[in-house]
Amino acid sequence: MADKRDYYEVLGVNKSATADEIKKAYRKITKENHPDLHPGDKACEERFKEANEAYEVLSDAEKRKKYDQFGHAAFDPNAGFGGGAGFGGFGGFGDLGDIFGDIFGFGGGSARSNPNAPRRGESLNATVNISFEEAAFGCRKEVTVGRVEQCPDCKGTGCAPGTTPEICPDCNGTGSVRTNQRTPFGMVQSSSPCSKCRGTGKIIHQPCKTCRGMGKIRRQHKLSVDIPAGIDDGQTFAVSGAGNAGTNGGPAGDLLVTVLVRPHARFERDGTSVLLEQDISYAQAVLGADVEVPTLDGKVKLNIPEGTQSGTTFRLRGKGIPYVRGSGRGDQFVTVNIKVPKNLTGSQKELLRQFAASMGDLDGDAGKTIFGKKKR
Repeated sequence: MADKRDYYEVLGVNKSATADEIKKAYRKITKENHPDLHPGDKACEERFKEANEAYEVLSDAEKRKKYDQFGHAAFDPNAGFGGGAGFGGFGGFGDLGDIFGDIFGFGGGSARSNPNAPRRGESLNATVNISFEEAAFGCRKEVTVGRVEQCPDCKGTGCAPGTTPEICPDCNGTGSVRTNQRTPFGMVQSSSPCSKCRGTGKIIHQPCKTCRGMGKIRRQHKLSVDIPAGIDDGQTFAVSGAGNAGTNGGPAGDLLVTVLVRPHARFERDGTSVLLEQDISYAQAVLGADVEVPTLDGKVKLNIPEGTQSGTTFRLRGKGIPYVRGSGRGDQFVTVNIKVPKNLTGSQKELLRQFAASMGDLDGDAGKTIFGKKKR
């Protein structure tokens, strides 16, 4: 654990950073270092994985609290913290109980040291590219992953069909052997991995030909995953049990799917809000009008009141992004920009001069000049 970087350092935030600051930093790093954008770049891939690991802890209030208190050891199954109250089984000192038990011979050992105990499989990572609309409303996508599975022939035992493994006679299936040594403090007992079974606690005399005694094989799998409605660019969700197979009957890991959302030609997103800039003519701004604007649900009419100024923003309620949790949707905000006409004809310019004069904008000799040219 000593070589792991501090999670706050990984995301480039202070320990006092808010949840929003942590999320923003995570999204920035994963977007910049996404494997799909840097194929074959191991450094970027490592930074991407590192950021995902850091965010998984720091985005969870309870996990972050444990991390702030104990650091990486809070999530190390061999550190004795166990994610629960206290530090473990021996008088609140976790692994110290095992250490004292090994040295002085009173107890010690735990389920963690059992080589045949069920262990959860590793989680896998995958990415999918989706459109703006697919992110908003959700969709189903197919992903291909290389997944470790239980060998279908030996059912995970590693033995050839019809045979069974032998319990190691040297360690009696524990995977470790103990030795006694006399010291000034008395007899000291220590343990080390069993050399006969290599710490597995069992000996396979006839290995399975399919998996070569490993009990597992790797296969390419195509999986259909449901992308939740409202997911944002750079976010990751878990598909439970779709990762690598567990060991000794342990559960499979998860598949962590990160989504990359392609930019939209017109829309931008801010949380659950959809932002749109819409050009309107000078006449529409002055006189008012109903103009068609695009939304995620299709075109709708937007009423532009008389005298609307450039930069005015209108709200279309319920036309934004669906909420990931719960029901309902955000809003769409339409900012109008008045489009100044170009290449006017002579008659159009004359009408505009008349309008300007009626408004008192032009008078006397000044009224003879418009667009920087003298009226002839």
